[in-house]
Amino acid sequence: MGRPDKGKAKKSGIRRLFTWKKSLGTFIVFCLLGMGALYVVYLLVPVPSANAEATMQSNIYKYSNGKILARTGKINREIVGLDKIPLPVQKAFVAAENKTFYKDNGVDIKGTTRAAWNTVTGKGKQGGSTITQQYVKNYFLSQDQTATRKLKEMVIAIKVDQKMSKSDILAGYMNTSYYGRSAYGIQAASRSYYGVDAAKLTTAQGAYLASLLQAPNQYDWTSANATGRKLVEERWNYVLDNMVGEGWLSASDRAGMKFPVPQKPRPAPGMEGQTGYIVEAANQELMRQGVSEEDIKAGGWTITLNIDEKKQKDLVEAVDEQLEDKLDRKGDEKQATVQAGATSVDPKTGAVVALYGGIGATEHWMSNATRRDYQPASTFKPIVLASAVDNHAVTQDGREIGLGTVYDGTSKRPVVGSPIAFAPENEDDESYGPVTVQKATNSSINSVYAQMIVDVTPAKAKKTALDLGMKDGAGFPETPAISLGTMGASTMDMAGAYATLDNHGKKVTPTLVKTAEHKERTVKGAQAIGEQVITREAADTATRAMTGVVRNGSGTRAAGNYEAAGKTGTSENNRSAWFVGYTPELVTAVGLFGEDAKGNQVTLTNTINPGRANGGRTPAQIWGDYTERALNGGSDATFDLETAGGDPDGTLPDPTPTTEAPETQEPTDEPTTASPDPTAPPTTTATTPPPTRDPVTTPPDPTQEPTATEEPTAPPTSVQPPDAGGDPGANSTVRPPR
Repeated sequence: MGRPDKGKAKKSGIRRLFTWKKSLGTFIVFCLLGMGALYVVYLLVPVPSANAEATMQSNIYKYSNGKILARTGKINREIVGLDKIPLPVQKAFVAAENKTFYKDNGVDIKGTTRAAWNTVTGKGKQGGSTITQQYVKNYFLSQDQTATRKLKEMVIAIKVDQKMSKSDILAGYMNTSYYGRSAYGIQAASRSYYGVDAAKLTTAQGAYLASLLQAPNQYDWTSANATGRKLVEERWNYVLDNMVGEGWLSASDRAGMKFPVPQKPRPAPGMEGQTGYIVEAANQELMRQGVSEEDIKAGGWTITLNIDEKKQKDLVEAVDEQLEDKLDRKGDEKQATVQAGATSVDPKTGAVVALYGGIGATEHWMSNATRRDYQPASTFKPIVLASAVDNHAVTQDGREIGLGTVYDGTSKRPVVGSPIAFAPENEDDESYGPVTVQKATNSSINSVYAQMIVDVTPAKAKKTALDLGMKDGAGFPETPAISLGTMGASTMDMAGAYATLDNHGKKVTPTLVKTAEHKERTVKGAQAIGEQVITREAADTATRAMTGVVRNGSGTRAAGNYEAAGKTGTSENNRSAWFVGYTPELVTAVGLFGEDAKGNQVTLTNTINPGRANGGRTPAQIWGDYTERALNGGSDATFDLETAGGDPDGTLPDPTPTTEAPETQEPTDEPTTASPDPTAPPTTTATTPPPTRDPVTTPPDPTQEPTATEEPTAPPTSVQPPDAGGDPGANSTVRPPR
């Protein structure tokens, strides 16, 4: 007999080793072992007590002296029973997150497996969790994305499902979830997004709140970008369609529903007065320091601010006495449009020692201290001067620019040397003839500073402004018009720029947060004092020029028992009025803004006082009142300035203006109006209006140059009334008393 086939023998051996009976037995053994292991895990994993996040800690905000300014956190959660939540709203949450909620045992193996696979294959992190699992995660566990936490979540969810009713689980889930806007729980979310209690929510509103849970910050309609709005609306439709599919909503009712746009954010209770403005500004600064919004909202932070309790009180009292006590906000619609904002900074440390955001955070949520939608007007002019000195700029006939340099102050005088035609009108169309830079600063003469920015170049002036701390944007083009302060800026921005001038050119960044401490980490305030960004001579020259504004110019109402430098400003159509100034110890920017009930910019004319509400009146009065209080009645400190000198009175040292180009030089764009003979006497005699009046800057002819202003003005060949627009701070017609 032949030998048995080796291949058949080998196959026979494999079959004996892997028979179906043995394979089945092995599978059963593994299943039993797995079940046993899961049972052991089930026995070993207890249902823990509630975690700290579920009960929500407060954030504590303190003044610089350690006294508590505010607590936030707990007030944003109010537990409500399921009987206080309309049944359709309950169903909306189930339709959004877990359609099998009423049938499952707390976990969804299929959904969890699919989510894990999508995560592993790079299709994005997927939740795959049931409502019970999410409640367990919110109430008992952490938000960590780990396999261990996920296994615990599943085991605890099974136990919770056995011990609690579906109604209690659903209520717990809706009360512990985070909806954005600092709102934890359905009740806080209802009030934040729709201004009603949860019991009054409509089905459409409930579907929106249910949709939010997927991405609370991204899906907030009032702050979302176009993509976010599209995604949340798709999510909202998905929820309602699921409700129809489950028989919880009729197709006819579904067809008649429109997307329920939520209201704008409102501060939580306890944020009245200036507290809400300060807390929000501090939170924004922390986020710029790398602390996430979610971390802040989760609570547990002790945040020490640079706000000085006394100075904060002084600032509020100054605004109340000089502005609010004189307004009838309820009985006079025009007076109700006046908004005030202010920021006060220590120039040696950069600390924001006081901040005024408006009449109250619960009444006017947008902070007037940090908003950048109004023009700073002529408060920008000292920055043009600083840039000229820093860059060793010269006039068109080659003379270096300084306080004694003589310019032609003729109103509507076309600038020389610019490829863009520009001929701004001085306030009241007043012409001054030959004037020094000091005098032009005192009286805020538009025509002089328009030529000066051409001499230094708009690009270099803008760079100086950004180096000092102002912010770039679409409203900050490199054109001669920016000499009139036509860009947007906040009181915080201007306080920082002027603090850098006060600090002799060494960069000062206003900082509100001193430290923020959490059990897991400590965050220090931003670096407030930086490098030298302009020369000391440039900064000190601007300071010396502005001492003349307070002493003899448009800012005399800011004078007091202290040495001060400052600048007035009033923007186009009198929509904003400013006084920004400083002593050696304190820098403060004060702004008034015209804003109607719909948030539109309106004129301040005939509001706080008859006629123009210019920067030399109420803003300067607020500044002076606050500064005197903050300095405890005054100060002996003096400016230590290193400049080539200058006469704060603006005495004319040379009758010859130096802004004209030599006869051999041809401007790039020929002016439409001939410039006056520099050797001839002034063609217009300046008058002497009250020394406290603040000049108004008239914007350029829109056919000559685009600016940040909103409304066109008459061509420069026509005379405009004082309120026709422009930057009042930019053109001051004040003739200082001799």
